[in-house]
Amino acid sequence: MEVERRIDPVNCSVARALSVVGERWSLLIVREAFDGARRFAEFRDRLGIASNLLSSRLESLVEAGVLRRIPYQEPGARQRYEYRLTERGIDLRPTLVALLEWGDKYLADPEGPSVIIRHESSDGSECEEPVRVVLECAAGHTHLAPSEVHRTPGPGARFIAAK
Repeated sequence: MEVERRIDPVNCSVARALSVVGERWSLLIVREAFDGARRFAEFRDRLGIASNLLSSRLESLVEAGVLRRIPYQEPGARQRYEYRLTERGIDLRPTLVALLEWGDKYLADPEGPSVIIRHESSDGSECEEPVRVVLECAAGHTHLAPSEVHRTPGPGARFIAAK
């Protein structure tokens, strides 16, 4: 009798990603960094987060390579740090946009969404159209329905015996 195998759910990039940004404040800190927050007080004031919690979350995002610390010093003050998104942090933008879209669809106020993400062209041309996340396969097929997407084992898959 052949034992049925399935992909080990612990060996999962979703689980690994959530270990970095799955805590509520972590993604909100990243959101604020995209909106220009750099300094501890800016994050604290914008988010209304306790200083000890913010300090812990900033440290974990730095350790995970999502933010980098850059020292600065105001005249007559001690050295402090700014927090800047790394490439790893910048690559979280589609994740935030996808969460925003889902929240706007199912959880927005009756008046509509509180913010709209718009296209700002890097070449200076004006677009300003709303941005959305679109699923696309490597062959270029876009706007894939959830029923058209499924998981298959990848090169790093580990298997366990099914119960």
